[in-house]
Amino acid sequence: MQWEDVDLDQRSATIRRIIVNRAPQERTKTKHHRVVLLNERTLNAIHEAQRMAELRRMASNSAHVVSPFVFQPSKGGLWITEPSVTIRHFKSALKALNIRERRQYDTRHTYATMCLMFGMNPAFIANQLGH
Repeated sequence: MQWEDVDLDQRSATIRRIIVNRAPQERTKTKHHRVVLLNERTLNAIHEAQRMAELRRMASNSAHVVSPFVFQPSKGGLWITEPSVTIRHFKSALKALNIRERRQYDTRHTYATMCLMFGMNPAFIANQLGH
């Protein structure tokens, strides 16, 4: 997700690209972009990413390339290329929150189940998940 995809005023993000073979592709699996709603925790994470990006920019020299991606690698580069990086942070967060271990992909199912439990429209949920 790039900064241009995030609309903080509308509390949403446009999903328009995927990672294939460790590189971003300007398309989605369904070949259509979608707008997803961002909850308060997600917005807080994005604000923290903004703060970190600004600190990184201020600490770097003028030759440093600023990444357009919201969640950037800590050791330089434009995007996180190694899945093990996000997996490690995800597992650490689960442990800190005392949540049983699961794959990142499984959180899609948790999200869908929670939305259904709150009475949300199944078609809306499917759209949010990219179906």
